[in-house]
Amino acid sequence: MDKSIKYTNDEVTVVWKPNLCIHSANCVHGLPEVFKPKEKPWVQAENASTEKIIKTVGNCPSGALSYYMNATRNTESSSDVNSENIKVEVAQNGPLMIYGKLLVTHDDGRQEEKSKVTAFCRCGESSNRPFCDGSHKQHIWK
Repeated sequence: MDKSIKYTNDEVTVVWKPNLCIHSANCVHGLPEVFKPKEKPWVQAENASTEKIIKTVGNCPSGALSYYMNATRNTESSSDVNSENIKVEVAQNGPLMIYGKLLVTHDDGRQEEKSKVTAFCRCGESSNRPFCDGSHKQHIWK
């Protein structure tokens, strides 16, 4: 079961799933007053407007960040990808990004449903294979 941690500014709740995070730092660069990886808690949602938080969460390439509005308790949302369509991107010197709903069958036969965004390791160094954990940043790609 995937662990998730929630942070709120009373209007919006940011959900972080650390097992999905590829440490792209898009959140940190996009909204440094909220996403502070060297502090605890590392997400300080009270430091920015709900609109800015939603926009930044939408730029998370792995789907590790999502959100829901507290007033309506909508299902988590991270991007505009339609679950009926699958989009594949090869990130330069990074993971294979799959946008959309898919079923992953592992080599032991275990199946796992993924939705929104899934980052697959291309470098072979991830400790969470077949998924990316950001280990590619430690290696020089040629």
